[in-house]
Amino acid sequence: MTEISKEADPLTGDTVLSLGLHPSAVDLSQHPELTQEMLEARIEAGEAAIREAGYDIVPCLVTSDLDQAEKSVRECLAVRPVQVVMIGAGLRMAGEHTLLFERVLNLLNELVPGVVFCFNTSPETTLDALRRWARPSN
Repeated sequence: MTEISKEADPLTGDTVLSLGLHPSAVDLSQHPELTQEMLEARIEAGEAAIREAGYDIVPCLVTSDLDQAEKSVRECLAVRPVQVVMIGAGLRMAGEHTLLFERVLNLLNELVPGVVFCFNTSPETTLDALRRWARPSN
C-alpha cells in the first residue's frame, strides 16, 4: 500500500526533512561492526539515493544534547518548508535517546502543523520509507 501526503502540491512534490542522530552521537559500543566513518558513508549514500530518486531533502543530523538538537532542527526547518519528516532509527530506537526523540517530535508538531512522519530502520531503508508517504519532486 502506497500512501502519499494529502498536503503535497502534485506539481512540486514534497520537501522532506531527513532527521537523524549524528554518527558522533551514536553509541558504537552497541555496534562493534560499525565505525563512525562507516555510518557517515551509509548516511551519505542513502541521501544520494534519495536525491537520485527525485526527492527534495533537507538533511538534519542532531547531537544528543537536547538544546543543541532543538536548535539544529529549527535551523534545518528554516532552509525551506517541509511536508514530510523522515526520522532515522538511531534517533528513535535507542532507549537512551527517548527524551531527545520526544522533544524533537513535539517540536516538529509545533513548528510544522500537519506534518507527515515516516520512519526507516537503517540508512538503506530511507527511500522505502519515503515512498510510503512522500511524493518525489521530479
